[in-house]
Amino acid sequence: MPEIRSAEQRKADALHRFEKDIDLWVASADANAAPTLVPLSFSWDGEGFLVATARSNPTARNIVEHGTVRVMLGHSRDVVLIAATAHHVSGSELRDSWHAKYVKKQGWDPREMEKYEFYRLVPRTVETWRQLNEHADRFIMRDGKWLI
Repeated sequence: MPEIRSAEQRKADALHRFEKDIDLWVASADANAAPTLVPLSFSWDGEGFLVATARSNPTARNIVEHGTVRVMLGHSRDVVLIAATAHHVSGSELRDSWHAKYVKKQGWDPREMEKYEFYRLVPRTVETWRQLNEHADRFIMRDGKWLI
């Protein structure tokens, strides 16, 4: 089993994923608790993720209806698991800097797709671990505040 990373290193590794990974997994549920899990392209602005999907997709409807999601980056031996608030970003709410960062990172503009909308995911908790030996100290953010 690999050595345990410090909390500082786990935060740095998570932030690296936030900047460099292309897609993340978003889990949500409808009013009947029917789950949905989808990969979405994203950008990170230092405080939240910007994602885009068709407004008719279950994930978009669940975000609008419930305002919470679970987000996962990495893989089973390098997990970043996030509980986030989520909301639809209207045209007037979409900051130019968020939009520019998304387009630069992803190489396409969802505004050019008729049915696509932006959604913002703001982490409330962040957990990160590689193997069981890091699991006990896995939280690096609680209540929207970094613990490190």
